Amino acid sequence: MDAPKSDVLSIEKVAVSDEEINGFIALATINRPNKLNALNSEVMEALKNFCKWAEADTSIRCVVITGAKPLQPAEGKRPKPNAFVAGADISEFVDMDSRAAKIKFTDNAVEAIWNLTKPSIAMIDGFALGGGCEVACSCDIRIASKRSKFGTPEINLGLIPGYGATQRLSKLIGYGKTLELIMTGEMVSAEEAEKIGLINQVCANEELYDITMNMANVIASKSVFIAKAAKRTIRASLNNSLDEGVAIEADEFAKLFDSDDKVEGVKSFMARTKPNWRDS
Repeated sequence: MDAPKSDVLSIEKVAVSDEEINGFIALATINRPNKLNALNSEVMEALKNFCKWAEADTSIRCVVITGAKPLQPAEGKRPKPNAFVAGADISEFVDMDSRAAKIKFTDNAVEAIWNLTKPSIAMIDGFALGGGCEVACSCDIRIASKRSKFGTPEINLGLIPGYGATQRLSKLIGYGKTLELIMTGEMVSAEEAEKIGLINQVCANEELYDITMNMANVIASKSVFIAKAAKRTIRASLNNSLDEGVAIEADEFAKLFDSDDKVEGVKSFMARTKPNWRDS
């Protein structure tokens, strides 16, 4: 299945490093480096189309989302900083009323990323602010370079986050820290982001791609069917009580005993052979 084409989103199918696995990692690069990869309507539409494609293509085993590197500056000009996504494109907010805002921020790409059943990783190099922080939070795992910075500066525009940060950020870093970030609008370093639980891992700038893709390959080498069950079950902890979540886990766990991949996994373990997982 061919990936959707867009000027603002580059999509690459990277073969899983394990040659015995017939599958790919979908690497999506937001491509507006002159605008620090800011989210405009075109980017959001491209990301939604990407998510539909990645979900439907059975060969895709893991998704990675990142931002384009800055372009070489013209002679005499200062180079632009690295950015994952520096936020929403504020020029689109001019003259926008509440009705238009509700439509724009309800049907959006951040929710499309969040609703992927396949594992997703944000590969963050540089600014992840506002909508960029929210794109990162909508991914399952976040890996960032040391030069990355995170923040929710919407309060400086007379706004609050609109792509889910008030909810997802509080699940990641807690009520107090979320209030601090949103009410001050201040940025935190990658090291601080790792410390408070906003990101999973921070690494040297030049190691970011290899570390991220190595993790993507590890995840992609597992059963897609079981990974979906794991993600679905862990997500249940966000919207249910502990007792309800444990009951959901028990149900999901029991159902897997009727799956082909459970049979394959146990058989391979007992025989000390490599499992041959199904595609989806």
